Formats: sequence, structure tokens, C-alpha cells
Amino acid sequence: MTGRRRAVRPGEPSTPRVERQGADGRRGVSTVWRIRSLEAARQVLRARHATTQAGFTAEAIPQRLKHHPILISDGPQHDEQRRKVARFFAPVVVAERYTAPMEECADRLLGGTPPGGRLVLDELALHYTVEVTAEAVGLTASSVPRMSRRLVSFFRQPPFDITRRDLGRTRSQWMRAAFNGLLPVARFYLADVRPAVRERRRQRREDIISHLVDEGYTDVDILVECVTYGTAGMVTTREFVTMAAWHLLRDDALRERYAVAGQEERFAILHEIIRLEPVVGHLYRRAQESIDVTDGDESWTIEAGDLVDVSVRSANADPRALDEDGLDLCPGRTLPRGVNAAGLTFGDGAHRCPGKPLAILESDVLLTRLLARSPRLVSEPEIGWDDLIEGYTLRGLELELSAAS
Repeated sequence: MTGRRRAVRPGEPSTPRVERQGADGRRGVSTVWRIRSLEAARQVLRARHATTQAGFTAEAIPQRLKHHPILISDGPQHDEQRRKVARFFAPVVVAERYTAPMEECADRLLGGTPPGGRLVLDELALHYTVEVTAEAVGLTASSVPRMSRRLVSFFRQPPFDITRRDLGRTRSQWMRAAFNGLLPVARFYLADVRPAVRERRRQRREDIISHLVDEGYTDVDILVECVTYGTAGMVTTREFVTMAAWHLLRDDALRERYAVAGQEERFAILHEIIRLEPVVGHLYRRAQESIDVTDGDESWTIEAGDLVDVSVRSANADPRALDEDGLDLCPGRTLPRGVNAAGLTFGDGAHRCPGKPLAILESDVLLTRLLARSPRLVSEPEIGWDDLIEGYTLRGLELELSAAS
């Protein structure tokens, strides 16, 4: 049963709620726990310092960096990094500092399409989210459209199996992964990161790169952080903007409600859409010590060394936590105590996403202006899947716009 959910990955099971898959030494596969229960998933993600990041190929990233990137660092180092960057992503700071630039950017990009003209929303959303997030990060010394293309090219990677120590890749696939990954990263550094770092070394601003310079990060360290923010903050928000617009355009009542609502209610609608349609569908952790998890009356012990796969798509629609309408869209729904309105979409515990306020606000700013142009859906997007972020991609959502109302 898919309900209102559009991003449904073929063959992805939603049961059992907690599943243990045994190790296979010959194939280099460790014991894997599949967690689809919201209750058990939150316990794993909140097991502070008992797990380490294993998603986004974190375990394949060299440990020689002076400063491990925030997305994949753990323990006290990660806690300290989060504490220091929190000031850039606090809701009040985001609203005061970025609302006006977001509005200007959205108006400018939408203004490029005349009444009766057409646009491909996922392409416009990419340039919009790259420009907005680049401002927060400090990547402001280069062309946004060109930087967008460089970031997108980073995702052209061969498939992999995160449960295997060698990621299940052949030698030729590893060579292709290195070429497809390192060349775009080198271009990103030379064209986008290095000029921005040089500017910030001369004159600091209120952005992430200036903060990293003050913290003594090397250019390589800053590059890795910018790749992290680029993929997490720009590319995934692009997918959500497109998905949210798709839902609003296919549901007249929801679109009309969103168009007349105040910001708080619009945010509630966006939180519900992203709960139903999490861009990143799986979060992976490696247990560093035993973890006891429960789901109702049942209990299990995850042993040190085991890989844990938290299925965000399943947990966010858990029928025990959200009754039987977890796959429906019900903005403002009642959730279990302590559960965020977006479910586990932005993670939980030590690795919860600090950029959530920025992502929700920038999505709202663009969508409100888009709907003011009375868009007509010309063609539905195609759904694809990306192994690196374990999430969906939407391409080809074409709209026809009228004059601004």
C-alpha cells in the first residue's frame, strides 16, 4: 500500500519491523539490522557515542584529515562542531539573515519565465537552492549555474552495496568512481572553494567558510566540508522543493490551503510532505558497543561491529506510531511524544540535520512565489534513485506560468 506517497522504491520491504541479517565472511558482509519501527529507530539514532556514521560511504573516507567533516564525524569532536555552527542555522538567525535574499533570488529566477512561458522546476530549484545555500556557506566567488553543474556531476557514481566492506564494487567500478568523483571535486575546489577561501582569509563574513578559517581548517578540510554542505544542503533540498510542488499541484484543496495560510501553517504542510516523502530514505550507523532496542514488547541487542540500517521511509509511516494513515497527508497530525513533525527525515540524536530551518524556509519562499504565478502542470517528473544519498531524484517537472497575481 502506497497511499499518497509518490516516491516508492520498487522491491523495498516495509516489514518486518526489526530484522537481523547474518554476516557472510566470504562476501565481506557484516551483520546488518534493518530497522523499520519508529520506536526502535529513534533508540538507535539517540544512542549517543554508541554508534558512528556509516552512511554516505563515510567508512571509505580517509581518516587523515585534520578536521573530520561534520556529516561523518562522531563523538566529542562532532558535538563541538555542531555547537559552533549552530549559530548559523538557528531559526531566528535564518529568518532574519536569509529571508530577503531568498525572496530576491526566487523572484529573479521565476521572473525569467514570462506569462504563458514554461520552466522545468527541478532545474530552477537546483539553481535556487545552490544560490541560497552558497550564501550561507560562503561559496559566493563564482557562477551559481556553473557551480550547480559541478555539484550535480559529483553524483554520477557507479552503484554500491553499503553492507559490504568493499562496497560490492569491482576494480573497474572503483576506477570509474574515482574518476567521476575526484575530477568534479577538483573542479569544485579550483573554481568555487579556493576563490571563496581566499576572499574570506582577506576579510571574514558571517558564513561557514569564515568560521572554518578561524578554526584553523586547511583548504582540503574546507573543501570536504563544502562538498558535504553542497550535497546535503543544496542537492537534497532541490528534490524536496520539486516533490512539494508536485503534491501541491496535484491536490487542489492542499494547494488552496497553502496559498492562503500563514507561515506557521505552511510550514506544517511542508513538514508533513517531507515526513511522507523523505529525500534521504535510509540512515546507516555502525555500532561501537552493544545497544539494546525495543519495539513494543519485543527487544533485541545490537552487538558492536554490526551495521544498522534505519529505514526512514518505513519509520516515518509506522502504523503503530501514526495509526493506519501514515501514508496519507495530514498536516498538523498528532504524533507520539517527542517525535518531530517531519519524523526522522532530518535524522535524530547527535546527527540530526542542523540545516532544517534553512531548508524549510527556502522551500516555502520559492513555493509561495511559484503558486502566485498559477502554474499549470505540463508534464509529470520521472522518479529515479541515487545510491549515495539513498534517496529519490525528480526530473522533468515542467510547468506553464501565468502572470503574477
